Amino acid sequence: MMVTEQTMEKYAELALRTGVNLQKGQALMINAPIEGADFTKIVVRKAYEHGAKDVHINWVDDELTLLHYENAPDEVIATYPEWKVKLHNMYAEDGAAVLSIRSTNPDLLKDIDPSRVAKANKAAAEAMTTFRKYTMNDKITWSIISIPTGDWAQKIFPGKSKEDAIEALWDAIVKIVRVDQDDPVAAWDKHNEGLRIAREVLNEKNYKKLIFKAPGTNLEMELPEGHIWKGGSAESEKGIVFNPNMPTEEVFSVPHKYGVNGTVASTKPLNYGGSLIDHFSLTFKDGKVVDFKAEEGEDTLKHLLETDEGATRLGEVALVPHESPVSQSGLIFYNTLFDENASCHIALGKAYPTNLEGGSAMSNEELDQHGVNDSLTHVDFMIGSEKLDIDGVHADGTTEPVFRNGTWALDMSGK
Repeated sequence: MMVTEQTMEKYAELALRTGVNLQKGQALMINAPIEGADFTKIVVRKAYEHGAKDVHINWVDDELTLLHYENAPDEVIATYPEWKVKLHNMYAEDGAAVLSIRSTNPDLLKDIDPSRVAKANKAAAEAMTTFRKYTMNDKITWSIISIPTGDWAQKIFPGKSKEDAIEALWDAIVKIVRVDQDDPVAAWDKHNEGLRIAREVLNEKNYKKLIFKAPGTNLEMELPEGHIWKGGSAESEKGIVFNPNMPTEEVFSVPHKYGVNGTVASTKPLNYGGSLIDHFSLTFKDGKVVDFKAEEGEDTLKHLLETDEGATRLGEVALVPHESPVSQSGLIFYNTLFDENASCHIALGKAYPTNLEGGSAMSNEELDQHGVNDSLTHVDFMIGSEKLDIDGVHADGTTEPVFRNGTWALDMSGK
């Protein structure tokens, strides 16, 4: 059914209260698709009602983005505007909250030379290094949500008209982010409590290593000493509790950048920079990718791995039970925010320093000494399914089941 104004109001309220947890007198920066202007205006109105001192919108338009890639010369593609850097850094330095509404067409750049996309991504990553430290170290509150847009919706529901596909995607999103419940904020409080229990169980286990086995996957992953499992809500430097991702069904930590060996196979398509990478596998030796293949998007995967040295190593491991609401929807979203919450996943590239005891205060050299990866990129890809088994290895060498057949083998009831 068509999403109502009341439902969009509830979603906007959830994004502001539980997502970024906007405080009175705080500025808000929103990244939003122009196609979602109606919803974005609701968010802006509510933000001011919550006492925001300033709301700034960075509008994104897929058609203009495509025209840029099709026509701009290489020197422009390989350059990131300084004014954008200053804008983001200014808001971050002021302690602004950042809300990103991700709704990009998964096939937007499928006909663009992958090397051009790679150049643009690298230039943006290099330019935004300072801003990324604010988010990845939880110095500010930030959150990512999504709303339906036409091309994205029709990618998920190819047999439907644009209008019907948007309605169907709204219906799926509303359920998955719990906006269909009477009190979505209370529902998220309960959900965050479940994720808190899961991360505490894993932190108590303090595994030395995880072993992943599934069709096409046989991977051993060491975890650094002092690693921390996180998931659900986070806490900013100023003590403000927020939810970085909505939806989120994961608990996640940091792999040892030099301690990953074996082969892992993807289980869902990866939408990277407007192009799809699908049916791919990576082989690791001493933490580094030494071989890869993909049935679709192999050139794009190659350029991703060539971003820098850190792009060939892992920065995140996340555990998601197969019965998550995203997985149970039966949909492939071609959007990492959703697909990563349907499946266990790992990430190439930069690790979150907050996943290591004292990591936020460490230099890059100190993080490296602890086995924490650094990179210009951070790209999650899905490796979980109902066929995935995971074992945890303790420091004394004893092993126990963590996942069996895609779901928890550990007691996560909190009793």
